Amino acid sequence: MDVIKVKNLTKKFDDFTAVDHISFDVAEGEIFAFLGPNGAGKSTTIKMLTTLLTPSEGTIELNGHDPVNDSNAVRHSIGVIFQDPSVDDELTAFENMEFHGVLYGLSRKERRKRIKELMEFVELWDRKDSLVKEFSGGMKRRLEIARGLLHHPKVLFLDEPTLGLDPQTRNHMWSYLQELNKTKKMTVFFTTHYMEEADRVAKRIAVIDHGKIIASGSSAELKAQTRTEYLEDAFLALTGKEIREEEGSTLDRMRIHRRVRGR
Repeated sequence: MDVIKVKNLTKKFDDFTAVDHISFDVAEGEIFAFLGPNGAGKSTTIKMLTTLLTPSEGTIELNGHDPVNDSNAVRHSIGVIFQDPSVDDELTAFENMEFHGVLYGLSRKERRKRIKELMEFVELWDRKDSLVKEFSGGMKRRLEIARGLLHHPKVLFLDEPTLGLDPQTRNHMWSYLQELNKTKKMTVFFTTHYMEEADRVAKRIAVIDHGKIIASGSSAELKAQTRTEYLEDAFLALTGKEIREEEGSTLDRMRIHRRVRGR
């Protein structure tokens, strides 16, 4: 059974096409990697899947719901950890978790139990009463991971979740997520620039470039297709070796151009 179904998904910003008629499915309980260079359309796709952007064309079905017309049902089905920090620096770590649990309707007993379990998992329980503004970048990332798992999402979206984490924490996080995937059938959809992560944990991989999906399959299939030994080499063979601009920078430039043109 597919928990994510995407068909001809497109997002345009004026005359710039960020995502160009992509189609793919993700099975329930699958760990799915969505890879691409900077500016390829990864974050724009995730924002459409998670109700933050409205598609220009195409359809999405997530856990049986349409993110455009049934956004609340989709939001209750998913957990999201974005690239940019989203925790509230003026609250304590515990307050950030508590607020999230209340928003998702968890009972006091259940959310307190899960908060303790997850904060212990990310090794922040002893700092639960500290203001988040006192945390390092890595500590904030660990708190975001714990918060994203609090309501036991059906699908967990991770946009470069291990950015800034040391290898020990990255390994610890993936071990936990793989266990949840196995025991709870939680689907994991993630982007990363650490190719060894995708090689090690993803069942299937889709590669997007210039807004189009240019290859998909298992890591072994992509390496066979490109006649390479390592996934990083396969990725470079598919997307090229030139340095790319960040996706956000591309969109910011488009917005500036639109404002100037409209004067």
